[in-house]
Amino acid sequence: MERPLTQHINFNRSSLNLKDYQSVGGYQAVEKALTSMAPGDITKMVIEADLKGRGGAGFSTGTKWSFVPMNTLGQTKYLIANADEMEPGTFKDRMLLEGNPHQLIEGMIVAAYAIQANISYVFLRWAYKKAAWLIKHAIEEAYTAGYLGKNILGSGFNLEMHLHTGIGRYMCGEETALLNALEGKRATPRTKPPFPQVSGLFGKPTIVNNVETLCNIPHIVNHGADWFKDLSPGSDAGTKIYGISGRVNKPGLWELPMGTTVRELLETHAGGMKKGVSFRAVLPGGASTDFLVEEHLDVKMDYKSIAAAGSRLGTGTMIVLDDQTCPVGFIHNLEHFFAQESCGWCTPCREGLPWTEKILLSIENGTGRPEDLELLEMHTKHLGPGNTFCALAPGAMEPLQSGLKYFRADFEKHIKEKKCPWR
Repeated sequence: MERPLTQHINFNRSSLNLKDYQSVGGYQAVEKALTSMAPGDITKMVIEADLKGRGGAGFSTGTKWSFVPMNTLGQTKYLIANADEMEPGTFKDRMLLEGNPHQLIEGMIVAAYAIQANISYVFLRWAYKKAAWLIKHAIEEAYTAGYLGKNILGSGFNLEMHLHTGIGRYMCGEETALLNALEGKRATPRTKPPFPQVSGLFGKPTIVNNVETLCNIPHIVNHGADWFKDLSPGSDAGTKIYGISGRVNKPGLWELPMGTTVRELLETHAGGMKKGVSFRAVLPGGASTDFLVEEHLDVKMDYKSIAAAGSRLGTGTMIVLDDQTCPVGFIHNLEHFFAQESCGWCTPCREGLPWTEKILLSIENGTGRPEDLELLEMHTKHLGPGNTFCALAPGAMEPLQSGLKYFRADFEKHIKEKKCPWR
């Protein structure tokens, strides 16, 4: 089984420096792209490879690039790697950043060439101190080797790259809020249209891609679209870095073919549940996805299959709920996070999330009322898709709405007994 993204990552040794990365074929994609391919050829190849964004939305990466105006000789364009990774339960990009930072840089150079961007940023989560040092050092190495700067490899293509460390806001996972943060403004989402591909950072055409997404680009250029599609036996192409946290025997990350089942991830790779606890449910793609339960264990972890089961693939990093953990307290903890992270830009999110969090807290503390369940259901509708300015509140409602569906008896027991049964 091929593992293109992680095959050279080994945390028992230091992160790959430039020499290490070149020794395993690093920057061959840059040389191939800049010396023998037109920008449009790269975009076409990425479209044919069916690479979908790995940050959560799952939109076609090449199609997103194709929206950037190309007849703009001399115009500034931007490429941004979103390395903010603030989704609870998600830690896949950190592994890539700390294990092989040059892979990201190479992917960014090729992507920037494809859209003819001349300035690029790595927008990094503030808490990733080790990653920040490694990326900064890798960027310096790339400049020294001639992979960044003016007239790269004599191709006439110029690209500047900068590391920007954010102050830590979940809102920056929304690409237009990230752009505002980069401009030194409050991290609130923008009205669309115009879309960033046409008017993004400082009003210039901009592409924002996830770290894992960009790390796939060198391998697609080196090996081709058909190779990438053949990595997965299912409907979605390539591999995926899946993760599991919770009371399992071996929490962690694994690069596996797209479409690996929930059961295989849980039982084979994570080693099953710890002694004394049983599986009850899982959030398949981070905190802002709907619960799946035991009947869904054989569902494939790809975009279509997870959607058909009533949830989203999201980031592909699973949070497991066991039978010894209170589901009400579990959901309250998530809603507390989302309420704190709301940017306050629109009324439903600003007012609705704290209200939801307070209701859940009262139920967990034994002061809940039967009518509170109706209020919570009301919030899942009024804070759902189409009712807020961005996807933060609809995402926050996913664990709540599915929790009310699968664990309603637990909510009712809290209210009837006026206490949390798990305390």
